[in-house]
Amino acid sequence: MLDELMGRNRNSGPDDKVPDITWESQEVCRYYLVNFCPHDLFTNTKADLGACSKIHDDDMKRAYMEAPDGYKKQNCQDDFLRFSQKMLNDLGNKIKRAKERLLLTQMEQAAANGITPQQQEEIEEKIKILTDKINVLVDQAEQAGTQGDVEEAQGLLKLCDQLKTERDDLKGQIGLKGSLGVDGQFGPPKAMEVCETCGAFLIVGDAQQRIDDHLMGKLHVGYARMRATVEQVQEERRRAREQRDAEKDKEIEERRKRREDGKADGEAEGKQRDNKDREKKRSKSRDRRRSRSRDRRDRDRHHRGGDRRDRSRDRHRDRRDRDRRRSRSRDRR
Repeated sequence: MLDELMGRNRNSGPDDKVPDITWESQEVCRYYLVNFCPHDLFTNTKADLGACSKIHDDDMKRAYMEAPDGYKKQNCQDDFLRFSQKMLNDLGNKIKRAKERLLLTQMEQAAANGITPQQQEEIEEKIKILTDKINVLVDQAEQAGTQGDVEEAQGLLKLCDQLKTERDDLKGQIGLKGSLGVDGQFGPPKAMEVCETCGAFLIVGDAQQRIDDHLMGKLHVGYARMRATVEQVQEERRRAREQRDAEKDKEIEERRKRREDGKADGEAEGKQRDNKDREKKRSKSRDRRRSRSRDRRDRDRHHRGGDRRDRSRDRHRDRRDRDRRRSRSRDRR
């Protein structure tokens, strides 16, 4: 209360350094951040856990809810589930022991009266049928009384008394001796059952007011809320895990498609490169052939030009030789 009115640091001096506490701090109750603190559920009950030593702050809880998902929020949920499931497991063991104790008590009572378990089941079934008939007759008698049919209402009530007597006889056969029952009270044993939610002993066919009081009790409501919250947190985590798996599968599929597209593009590029390489090789081959052809023509042209020059030089040499011979011939004359 004082924390809500004056703040957690109400006792700090003006010059004192106030620690900066966030929802991630160890001083904050992780159970309260997730949903509720189990210490607050069972106050003044048989399952009282005492006061919680951690900080319960609504602003920090709001900051926790607005924070993005991460390993710190995961750790808070893990701690809450671990603590709550331990309490629920202990409750399950308690309910199991209570049922075994109740069954053992019923068997002992039947054995004391010389009745076999099968006979006891048959008698209990008859008692149940008689109880249903009695309730129906009582309703019919009330309806007849409101309609003014007094004689029919009296007849129905008389029949109810007969059925009640028969039911009491059956109850006497399975043993209605005064003893200390499982509820800790001395008196005629009553048909009992164990509450599947909180493990408390209930009287079968008890007054509706007492049943309502039990269902609205702090112990029953606390365990019911804890079980529902655990299932809710587990369901939320399951959906989040499925969503992550779906996103991961989608990412893997997209990556595979990109690889296939890249492979197809690479194959197309490879084909283009191969075509370009082959075209280059063909072009180089054509160039080499053209170069060889030009060289061959040049050589042929050179050879033809050389032959013409040789023939011209030979003709010139022959003409000069003839001129010399003629000159010598004239000189002799």
